[in-house]
Amino acid sequence: MSKRIFEAGEMYLETLYILKEELEDVRSVDIVNYTGKAKSSVSQALNTLKDDGFITIDDNGFLNFTEKGEKLAYKIYDRHITLTEVFISLGVSKEQAEEDACKFEHDISEETFQAIKKHLEKNKK
Repeated sequence: MSKRIFEAGEMYLETLYILKEELEDVRSVDIVNYTGKAKSSVSQALNTLKDDGFITIDDNGFLNFTEKGEKLAYKIYDRHITLTEVFISLGVSKEQAEEDACKFEHDISEETFQAIKKHLEKNKK
């Protein structure tokens, strides 16, 4: 899987995670509405995520995570929230912090991310 496809897949997993926090049932149309992406693009990405074992799509079109899909979605979401918090604490506007966190969350190493999290937690005490 190329980096670009993987990053796009991660974005859709994160979107599904966010929507599942708000809605009982999520369908592809909910992702289309949330992201503003073309229905065909969303459908293709979701089918790839299904084929790769990250999500399931039932007969009614409801999307659910597999265990590995939910773990990855949470990891991406956690990175997004944490990095946004760091950028805001540095004086970056909320909107810019969100945008930049979205870029960083896919490329940052686990080691660096854990160091950032540890630093944040230490400074909260």
